[in-house]
Amino acid sequence: MLDRVAEALADRAVADRRAAYAAEARRLIDAAFVVMRRSGSIDPQVRAIVREAGLSNQAFYRHFASRDALLLAVLADGRRQLVAYLHARLAATADPAEQVRRYVDGIMAQARDDAAAAATRPFAIDGNRLAAQFPEEVAASKAELLDLLRPAVHALGGDDRDVAVVHDLTMARMHDALVERRRPDRREVQHLVRFCLAGIEVRDGT
Repeated sequence: MLDRVAEALADRAVADRRAAYAAEARRLIDAAFVVMRRSGSIDPQVRAIVREAGLSNQAFYRHFASRDALLLAVLADGRRQLVAYLHARLAATADPAEQVRRYVDGIMAQARDDAAAAATRPFAIDGNRLAAQFPEEVAASKAELLDLLRPAVHALGGDDRDVAVVHDLTMARMHDALVERRRPDRREVQHLVRFCLAGIEVRDGT
């Protein structure tokens, strides 16, 4: 009986420690978002992040081997939020053309909303450094976005080349707007949607 009680107490202590560590990591990711939005740079200093999080350098390095490892976690967290947002938009309709429109519009919204633009701009400006340093992780993050778009494009007669082009073109246009600090208007987004849909529908047989 005493052994079972001791095991239960030990399990609770381990679970509490895991929860505390997860909360620390979450605070560091959120703090990095805040610091990057404030500075507009993908190169925040560790001391600025831990100060914003109210934690220590020891806590930082308990979770992340380097600043870039934290920035990768920030990028992945932002991508997860974008995937969830786009998934909800696409799930609300069964029309594949409308799903493509909502995908393109949802990504471009990152440059139209001030808060989203401020959070995304540093990665648009200097995100290639992370992609070069963590190619597998960044590719896996991109794959989640491609997976969302693939059923709609295939339903329209396209293939994976079309999926990649629609995604890459939309991301490039969104990144350009962020770097130029320009808010895309409705006509620009509509033109981009028409261009993508026309590209999917025109097949050359190769």
